[in-house]
Amino acid sequence: MNPKPTITIIAPVYNEEPVLPELYRRISAIMDATGESWELLLVDDGSRDRSAEIIANLHAQDGRVKGISFSRNFGFQEAVTAGLDYALGDAVVLTDADLQDPPEVIPQMIAKWREGYDVVYGVRESREGETWFKLVTAKLFYRIIHRITSVNIPLDTGDFRLMDRRVVDALCQMRERNRFLRGMVPWVGYRQTGVHFKRAPRFAGEAKYSSFRRMFKFAMNAITSFSYLPLQLATYLGFTIAAISALAIVVVILLRIFSPHELTGQATTLVAVLFLGGVQLISLGIIGEYLGRIYDEVKGRPLYLIDRMWGITPRK
Repeated sequence: MNPKPTITIIAPVYNEEPVLPELYRRISAIMDATGESWELLLVDDGSRDRSAEIIANLHAQDGRVKGISFSRNFGFQEAVTAGLDYALGDAVVLTDADLQDPPEVIPQMIAKWREGYDVVYGVRESREGETWFKLVTAKLFYRIIHRITSVNIPLDTGDFRLMDRRVVDALCQMRERNRFLRGMVPWVGYRQTGVHFKRAPRFAGEAKYSSFRRMFKFAMNAITSFSYLPLQLATYLGFTIAAISALAIVVVILLRIFSPHELTGQATTLVAVLFLGGVQLISLGIIGEYLGRIYDEVKGRPLYLIDRMWGITPRK
């Protein structure tokens, strides 16, 4: 039986067939050089290519490579959660499988952990191989979320980070469905610091978060998980419109008295009705986003379902 590893590296996998051999090669070379005992936990999020087969082959080649394969595609956050649930290390490193997060940074994270930090996150100095739209929207997103959320989410950080075992245990107790781990980790607290790195372009394959729909959903999960500001804005907007309407009533009465021909026709009424209708629909939509997340929670479904495992003992 292999001894308990000191470091667990978790990499969610979705259609990463051309990347996995290189991912294993680089991580094994880096971790062997550190002298730390380690395991690489690959979580296949319902890939449609040969990713699961490659994970099985890597495990047969090296027992330190372990794998989980979902019954279908549940999502990146759920794949990371499964990795955290089954990680054995005293410290856990989260990284992307596409090698945009360079494994060469992991020893720096381990060194900071040895100094006493519980969370060591990677801070992106640059992001090669990404479109201007992705760069601009990402930069804007991080600054907005930093200002409106109730937790201190570091700027320009992703999921690439090292976490101490007590942080991992705390995260495993948090079972919300619409997960935003980049906010959950700062919420846990403890001693946190960052190391700077240059994010590389993808080694191979296609980006999974390139579509606007996926990016928008990710942003909504982040905002609704850690901020009530949209609900508060709806309230402020309602009071503002009510105040404007009260003033408008006075103006209309005065115009009717002193200039009865100024307000003729239905154009003014139609514009006012359409404006108020739009505001009401937007407010209902904001409330619906929060209500939908409550509905997801009360259903109590599992976060993920596992199809196969390699090197991991299933839980009863």
